[in-house]
Amino acid sequence: MMPGRRCKRPFVYCRYEHRHRLQPIHRFSFCNPANQNTTILPGIGKAYLPASEKEDIMHSGLSLSSRRGVLTGLAAGSAALAMPSMAKARRTQTPLKEKAMTAVRYCSQRVGEVDIFYREAGPVDAPVLLLLHGFPTSSHMFRDLLPELANSYRVIAPDLPGFGQTKAPPRGHFDYTFDALAEVIGGFVEALGLNRYALYIFDYGAPVGLRLAMRHPERVSAIVSQNGNAYVEGFSDQWGPWEAYWREPSAKNRDACRPSLAPDMIKNWQYGTGADPSLLSPDGYELDIAYMARPGAEDIQLDLIFDYRSNVGLYPAFQAYFREHRPPLLAVWGRHDPAFVPAGAMAYQSDLPDAEVHLLDAGHFALETHHAEIATLMRDFLRRHISA
Repeated sequence: MMPGRRCKRPFVYCRYEHRHRLQPIHRFSFCNPANQNTTILPGIGKAYLPASEKEDIMHSGLSLSSRRGVLTGLAAGSAALAMPSMAKARRTQTPLKEKAMTAVRYCSQRVGEVDIFYREAGPVDAPVLLLLHGFPTSSHMFRDLLPELANSYRVIAPDLPGFGQTKAPPRGHFDYTFDALAEVIGGFVEALGLNRYALYIFDYGAPVGLRLAMRHPERVSAIVSQNGNAYVEGFSDQWGPWEAYWREPSAKNRDACRPSLAPDMIKNWQYGTGADPSLLSPDGYELDIAYMARPGAEDIQLDLIFDYRSNVGLYPAFQAYFREHRPPLLAVWGRHDPAFVPAGAMAYQSDLPDAEVHLLDAGHFALETHHAEIATLMRDFLRRHISA
């Protein structure tokens, strides 16, 4: 059924026009329990008349042909009210070509023993944006952002090994380290023939993407860092159990990191901290919780938690890459992130003085509540640094 508001006249659903007038929509068939109150006009659809009006006409003493003419005229008049709305709707409809560009495609690409699931939208000959998600999520986090950017860019968002719908070998047959993740995503980039792209890095996607950038700096046209850390200044004071595990990889310290993977932690700490609950859809955190409950997922994530120390060790190399190659960089940061604080965003300017930094009134998963704002900032930034 067409969404809208119910008018005083029975069984008529309306939508607001820009002049705040209610216009009946007659080109759709709505459920009308009192079928005797409906007049059918060929080629127009159903036009609804109040029972009192129809009753007055039917008992007016007019001839049968005259009564039919009056009813038809009234119905046509009601339908005519809708015609400007219909014409306007036709004029403002999204063109089919634009719809085709913004439609998200769901694909897979084999890289060695890994089947990488990825989302893609936009023209295949447009400049490429490579979106890399973080922990504990997947490319699902970009579900609202892809259509926002797909008119001008080819937007590609893969699931990292160990996340989402990507199929990778189990522990013992595949090393769940950040070097291995970067190796697979590097193979993915090669397989798709992506010779030039802008990087969107978030959380775990930051150390993966920056490894790619260091290996092939000529391929990176720009970087958008959304709570993607590359500086020790960006760490909050909430990393105690992880840091203890990095220093001493004992079973006790490994178990102490398991609460980071718990449903309550995912929902309330990672997603909920600093986010407006009225804007926070449950889709994101509920899907992440379900992925984390899969057999073997928890130990894979604990392996990556331990290996996160390798990323910190690479921070000086990442920063040297910034200074040497000067990629255009936009830092869009949820200022209430409980893991990566705003100082991590500001730190980019120490190596990239022209870096653009924006702090949003959002949490770690800023796209869940502020995807439109982030898309606007990205479009402006990319328009100035990438030829579309």
